[in-house]
Amino acid sequence: MEPECRVLSIQSHVVRGYVGNKAATFPLQVLGFEVDTVNSVQFSNHTGYAHWKGQVLNSDELHELYEGLKLNKVNRYDYVLTGYTRDTSFLAMVVDIVQELKQQNSNLVYVCDPVMGDKWNGEGSMYVPKDLLPVYRDKVVPVADIITPNQFEAELLTGRKIYTEKDALEVMDMLHAMGPETVVITSSDLQASLGNDYLIALGSHRKTKADGTRITQRIRMESPKVDAVFVGTGDLFAAMLLAWTHKHPNNLKVACEKTVSAMQHVLQRTIKSAKAQAGEGNKPNSAQLELRMVQSKKDIENPEIIVKATVL
Repeated sequence: MEPECRVLSIQSHVVRGYVGNKAATFPLQVLGFEVDTVNSVQFSNHTGYAHWKGQVLNSDELHELYEGLKLNKVNRYDYVLTGYTRDTSFLAMVVDIVQELKQQNSNLVYVCDPVMGDKWNGEGSMYVPKDLLPVYRDKVVPVADIITPNQFEAELLTGRKIYTEKDALEVMDMLHAMGPETVVITSSDLQASLGNDYLIALGSHRKTKADGTRITQRIRMESPKVDAVFVGTGDLFAAMLLAWTHKHPNNLKVACEKTVSAMQHVLQRTIKSAKAQAGEGNKPNSAQLELRMVQSKKDIENPEIIVKATVL
């Protein structure tokens, strides 16, 4: 990799397992990035387990950590990465930090996964407090460069429902208009041409050329559904998308193919291993379904392309 590339990743930390920073740091390091982590929480494990314990970092504590970096003049970053947050003041502080870092380095790229909720059986519901939506919509997305909402989150941010691919493309255009030049809708309930066992993801990259003309590249991907509830997949996705868009800055197609393919390799390895651990006929539990991150090192570094993108 060219001169060192530094990522400030502000996400959750778990002692055991792979979500938040635990899901993002290893892939980024393997792909050659320096990763500085701020742990927005420190929990024993993710909250999908029967029990969890731990501490939460508040916005003042986040600010204090950032001040320490600033005093030592080591607050120059190439990327900022954020994911799941539950607190509006914490999120607002993240925005302040991103804006200040962008003054330090005008080329800084902010990759934001606007985690708010998801759809189950077609019904969307938020799993963060409702008051986070206006903060994401009015403060966070406008300073973001790459966003990775799922369909439900894209609908929340734009106030518009997606029923067709055309709707989705229009929603992505609305999101571009809010700020980010790269938008990836990571999952949707749109009908896949390959059938119901496939999930559709859509990507859109809008570049403004020197002469003021805009070019938009749009892609669609269909990847096999994996029959299990994984945690940390969104965090892994955003981290790998950061890495691959860095390595292929003007080719969203290749960046997404590598990201989604690596994702598939990790999920397939995880489900296979989880089923073996659970034993015949038993449903794997949370501990067994933790992502097989270390075991997937080679797939993360150099993914064999098993999911191709269609240019729209």
